[in-house]
Amino acid sequence: MEISAAGRLEVRITAADVGKRVSVRSLIEHEAPGEKFTDTVGVLTSWDNGVLLITRKSGESVRIAESALVAGKTVPAAPARRRGPAASYEELARVAARAWRPVESDRLGAWELRAASGFTRRANSVLPLGAPDAPLDEALDAVRRWYGDRGLPAYVQTATGAEGTQELLCAELERRGWVREVTAELWVGPLAPIADRGDPAGVVLSRQADEGWLARYQRKGVSEVALRVLESGPSVWFATVPGQSAQAPPAAIGRCVVDGRWAGFAAVEVDPALRRRGLATAVMAALARQALDEGASAAWLQVEADNAAARALYAGMGFAAHHAYHHYRAPDGAAAAGNRSS
Repeated sequence: MEISAAGRLEVRITAADVGKRVSVRSLIEHEAPGEKFTDTVGVLTSWDNGVLLITRKSGESVRIAESALVAGKTVPAAPARRRGPAASYEELARVAARAWRPVESDRLGAWELRAASGFTRRANSVLPLGAPDAPLDEALDAVRRWYGDRGLPAYVQTATGAEGTQELLCAELERRGWVREVTAELWVGPLAPIADRGDPAGVVLSRQADEGWLARYQRKGVSEVALRVLESGPSVWFATVPGQSAQAPPAAIGRCVVDGRWAGFAAVEVDPALRRRGLATAVMAALARQALDEGASAAWLQVEADNAAARALYAGMGFAAHHAYHHYRAPDGAAAAGNRSS
């Protein structure tokens, strides 16, 4: 916290600091015994009518009454990373987008509108890497029309927690009634250690997702459109550990997209009866060795916040969270009109 020369805590932020990363201390309204203050770090996304809105790295929004402020200051845009490959949010967002391409896309300024018949939110949402070519309300109206014409709900994918992420856009969407449905994190780590962790001898690599691979994939009834998404990317590899018989589904599968220095891992799944036997590690090791052969040196993957088992596995492999990402769904027409007029 900011302390004056006289030793007093001071509030050194104003409404002019909206958009900056801040650290504030405030009084707790209904404090527990021995607890009087709470500290909040995040992006100051608004300061209106005596209330501050701060968006934390996780995407959580915290409202703080101006009258409760005890101290506050601006802090660097993003904390220094202690491990893992260095990368900007925009670099990783573009790499992740190339690894999961839609079957149809359109541009709205620096926004990419993506559609794939509803197969995953990532392939059926707006990726906003910059400003649209219209005021925000007009752009969001155009988004709703574009997805409505395709019989799809309108989603916007945003990110928080790193330099260059979109806390302000998150706040604007929430102000207009858009609902955050899913939050996950993108993790990064060095590639070489993954290749050395498991024995890939029993893993079969292929350029296509065959019937066996799809039989283990958690999304059942995969359509032709879904296959196009799965097989999209600069250099795509599918890994399979055969099942105990020719008729049995694979014991484990995985997918990797190699793109320059990056190897992106996804769809790492293991037969529930065969978990904790190192199969996921073997799949990733085989894919990592292939990616190293193609010149990659860094790895990324996406994991949902409540997937404790996956998070423990990936942390043990040297991965760490880089940023969080969120999918906001458009409200219905009545709610949208009501929120816009407020």
